[in-house]
Amino acid sequence: MMMTGRVLSLKLAGRAAVRLCSSSQLKPSSPSSPNSSSRTQAEKQRRRREREEAILSNPHNTAEDRAVIWSQKETIVYTAETPPGKKKDTSLPFPTSYSPEYVESSWYQWWEKEGFFSPEQHIAATPPPRPTFSLCIPPPNVTGTLHLGHALTVAVEDALVRWRRMQGYRVLWVPGCDHAGIATQTVVERRLLREKGKHRQDFTRQEFLQEVWKWKKEKGDEIYHQLRTLGASLDWSRACFTMDPGFSRAVTEAFVRLCDSGLIYRSEGLVNWSCSLESAISDIEVDSKELSGQTMLSVPGYENKVEFGTMFTFVYPVEGQDGEVVVSTTRPETMLGDVAVAVHPDDPRYQAVHGKQCRHPFTDRLLPIITDPMVDMELGTGAVKVTPAHDHTDFLLSQRHSLPHENRITFFDHSCCHFALFKGVKRFDARQLVVDALVEKKLFRGNKSHAMTLPICSRSGDVIEPLLKKQWFVRCDDMAKKAIQVCGCEMLMFKSRFIVASHTGSTMHDWCISRQLWWGHQIPAYRVELPNSTDNPEEQWVWGRSEDEARHRAAAKYGLKAEDITLTQDPDVLDTWFSSGLFPFAMLGWPEQTADLQCFYPNSILETGSDLIFFWVARMVMLGTELTGQLPFKQVLFHSLVRDKHGRKMSKSLGNVIDPLDVIHGVSLERLQEKVKEGNLDPRERLVAMEAQRKDFPKGIPQCGTDALRFALCSHKMQREDISLSTSQVLSCRHFCNKMWQTLRFTLGVLGQSTTPTTPVSSVDRWICSRLYSTVLQVEQAFEAYELHTVTSALYSFWVHNLCDVYMECVKPVLVQTDTEHSGRVGHVASTILYHCVSMSLALVSPFMPFITEELWQRLNPFRPGVAVQGSLCLQPYPCSSQLAHWHFPEEERDFLLVQEVIRVARSLRAQCGMTKEKPASKSCNSCKQPFQIYLCTHTGLNTAVYQL
Repeated sequence: MMMTGRVLSLKLAGRAAVRLCSSSQLKPSSPSSPNSSSRTQAEKQRRRREREEAILSNPHNTAEDRAVIWSQKETIVYTAETPPGKKKDTSLPFPTSYSPEYVESSWYQWWEKEGFFSPEQHIAATPPPRPTFSLCIPPPNVTGTLHLGHALTVAVEDALVRWRRMQGYRVLWVPGCDHAGIATQTVVERRLLREKGKHRQDFTRQEFLQEVWKWKKEKGDEIYHQLRTLGASLDWSRACFTMDPGFSRAVTEAFVRLCDSGLIYRSEGLVNWSCSLESAISDIEVDSKELSGQTMLSVPGYENKVEFGTMFTFVYPVEGQDGEVVVSTTRPETMLGDVAVAVHPDDPRYQAVHGKQCRHPFTDRLLPIITDPMVDMELGTGAVKVTPAHDHTDFLLSQRHSLPHENRITFFDHSCCHFALFKGVKRFDARQLVVDALVEKKLFRGNKSHAMTLPICSRSGDVIEPLLKKQWFVRCDDMAKKAIQVCGCEMLMFKSRFIVASHTGSTMHDWCISRQLWWGHQIPAYRVELPNSTDNPEEQWVWGRSEDEARHRAAAKYGLKAEDITLTQDPDVLDTWFSSGLFPFAMLGWPEQTADLQCFYPNSILETGSDLIFFWVARMVMLGTELTGQLPFKQVLFHSLVRDKHGRKMSKSLGNVIDPLDVIHGVSLERLQEKVKEGNLDPRERLVAMEAQRKDFPKGIPQCGTDALRFALCSHKMQREDISLSTSQVLSCRHFCNKMWQTLRFTLGVLGQSTTPTTPVSSVDRWICSRLYSTVLQVEQAFEAYELHTVTSALYSFWVHNLCDVYMECVKPVLVQTDTEHSGRVGHVASTILYHCVSMSLALVSPFMPFITEELWQRLNPFRPGVAVQGSLCLQPYPCSSQLAHWHFPEEERDFLLVQEVIRVARSLRAQCGMTKEKPASKSCNSCKQPFQIYLCTHTGLNTAVYQL
């Protein structure tokens, strides 16, 4: 994709210990060769099955249900006629209770129209030097909608952005969307098939791309609507889409520069091939399905289920002697591409056949028997078939032993088509034909159930095939070295904290960036056809920022006239991760040296999910350092994953994603289940998803509002564990909003004509002022450390436990009774201090709860000393402890610790026994009849009931 999150700093190790790029290969792809990765996947699958069984078998959690008891609140609607972009009228009567729908109306349109989120706002407002703070939002895929994981990213980033903006920084937070090549093309293809009964191949490329752009215009604004509803203070004038003309120029420029420097090359290599998509896909789009043994699975393109989890055994006759080598495989159809048989050099069973050859039964080709210590003697028969063109481990073996890499089978259109016997036959149909042919030749030795890991395309559900193809690759090793050098240098220069992911002992693989799609950035490389040339099996390629530039490059390279050269552009497009890796600087206008690039690059921080370290973060580091000579950001802040109550990662494939708008506006259980039915889940997944919803949201999700959702998300400590967000937590934050609302209603009712700061007189006045100072100091330190959960905890504690529970209860009598000169004077001091505490608290909470704080601050603004401010709270100075040092009274804070503890105990016991505030003087509890005593605090005059249970 989100200390809150964690900033990680790591000393840079040597080359062997640092890995800045995830492998583009599945190793091993052979299901019969388990490794630590597959064991990890197996553990994940086991936990997933256990969670599903728990969902289906466990009864409803009645204790949790009681904790989430809620009733429909009165909906108060803002009805004043306010054109979009006009300031909301806060002179209207103050509603009696908090309503998110009322509070969140109109404010965002006004903020956006006034340009409050633009860094230009601070050019005149802040005296030089003006520090900058810049970051990009991790661009969500244009295909989908935001879920709670995205909402966490927005809540954290917007809190940091609003905090820095209020500190006077020139803040630039750029919104954007990723074109999501495979995902978008898949969605549009399905739509065309459903609505028009046509496949992509029924259109020309340009016609199909027109359909994609049409779909993007219809659906692309949905994500931006969600971001606005979440209150994200993004600079919309700089919104960036990865297929925009300017961004596309940056992609072309990056490709050309990397080709010129030899960091991008074309070669034959193994890729993850999706037969349904007819394209190579990245590792992140490959899921692993663990099979305990023989399993029948549905596969796209097949009417009947296909058998997996079976180990087939057959023999290769040894040439020139009466002997055979027994091999086993879960993919017998791949034996058509075998080029050798490998055994361990120390395996006593095969000492006699070292250096011998086997005869392939279908190709009549002689296969060498090679020895290699990579072969596991204790696994299976101890001999393995070598198929370099269709297995990653075998490909490595072939390179070590100079074996041919011939593609004997292909998986385009699901077919095996290089042998007459199997031509035009689908791959899994060919599996049975191969077995039948082996039986006929008396070479088959049987099959048995076998546990295996099956690679599955996350987009189509198809089984992934390793396939040898000529593609464009990025040399990750060279780029990583440069990134390490730059990173080490900048760590010294800027004392920046930066994450470099390391995998000790890992081998770095080059990155395949070719995708056989139509939607995306078409690769700016051209195949060259020279005049009067004989058929040359070797391809000749050039690249350029335009076809004209490529033609002149070819002319210079081959010593010909430009008009005599024929060029054909590569039809493939670039991997989406290639373009998204350019985002931190392409969004600022690179390669042009724009004012934004000079001012806001490198970005101040990158905030993202820890699951994107390799696929996005590492690639941004490599591309940024190579193309700009600098790290693309000075700090990286990672956040954890948001999980459901059952510990499952939120995923469309599980049907457990929650739209943040459903939490903000509320949604019924029936509507939640309709959304699951509209998804593309298999029957069991749909059953699990709907049962989980019935248990988690038996009455649906109540209306909580944006502010409550944001505050709840930022309240989690995210250094060590993932986040399990519950409805009760968000509801608790909504109750906090109501507490703030009622606090301001009371404050406005007791304020006098003057709120000019005054010297606190009584001990309780000095105590609350000192508590405010201590809270501001704690907030400052926690914000600087990105510990947002500490900030939210401190703010909640001050507002509820200090301001409301103690101070307002203490001063309420003198605030409402001003019939004597003394009480009037004391009341004025108390009301003035209350005003400043509330006003400053609203500013402190504003980065987390922008809507309610703006609403309440605007209503409090007319009472501001001097001339009322005409702007927005989001541009007011953030409270600073140095300005409140004169309000620090540590002795008062110590003295009031006992008072706070007494109140805490009293409230806790009162909640347990059911005592009401209206009858505090009873000698026994109305509910449980337990006796209690009244304690009078002589320090404050506060009566507190404590039960003697």
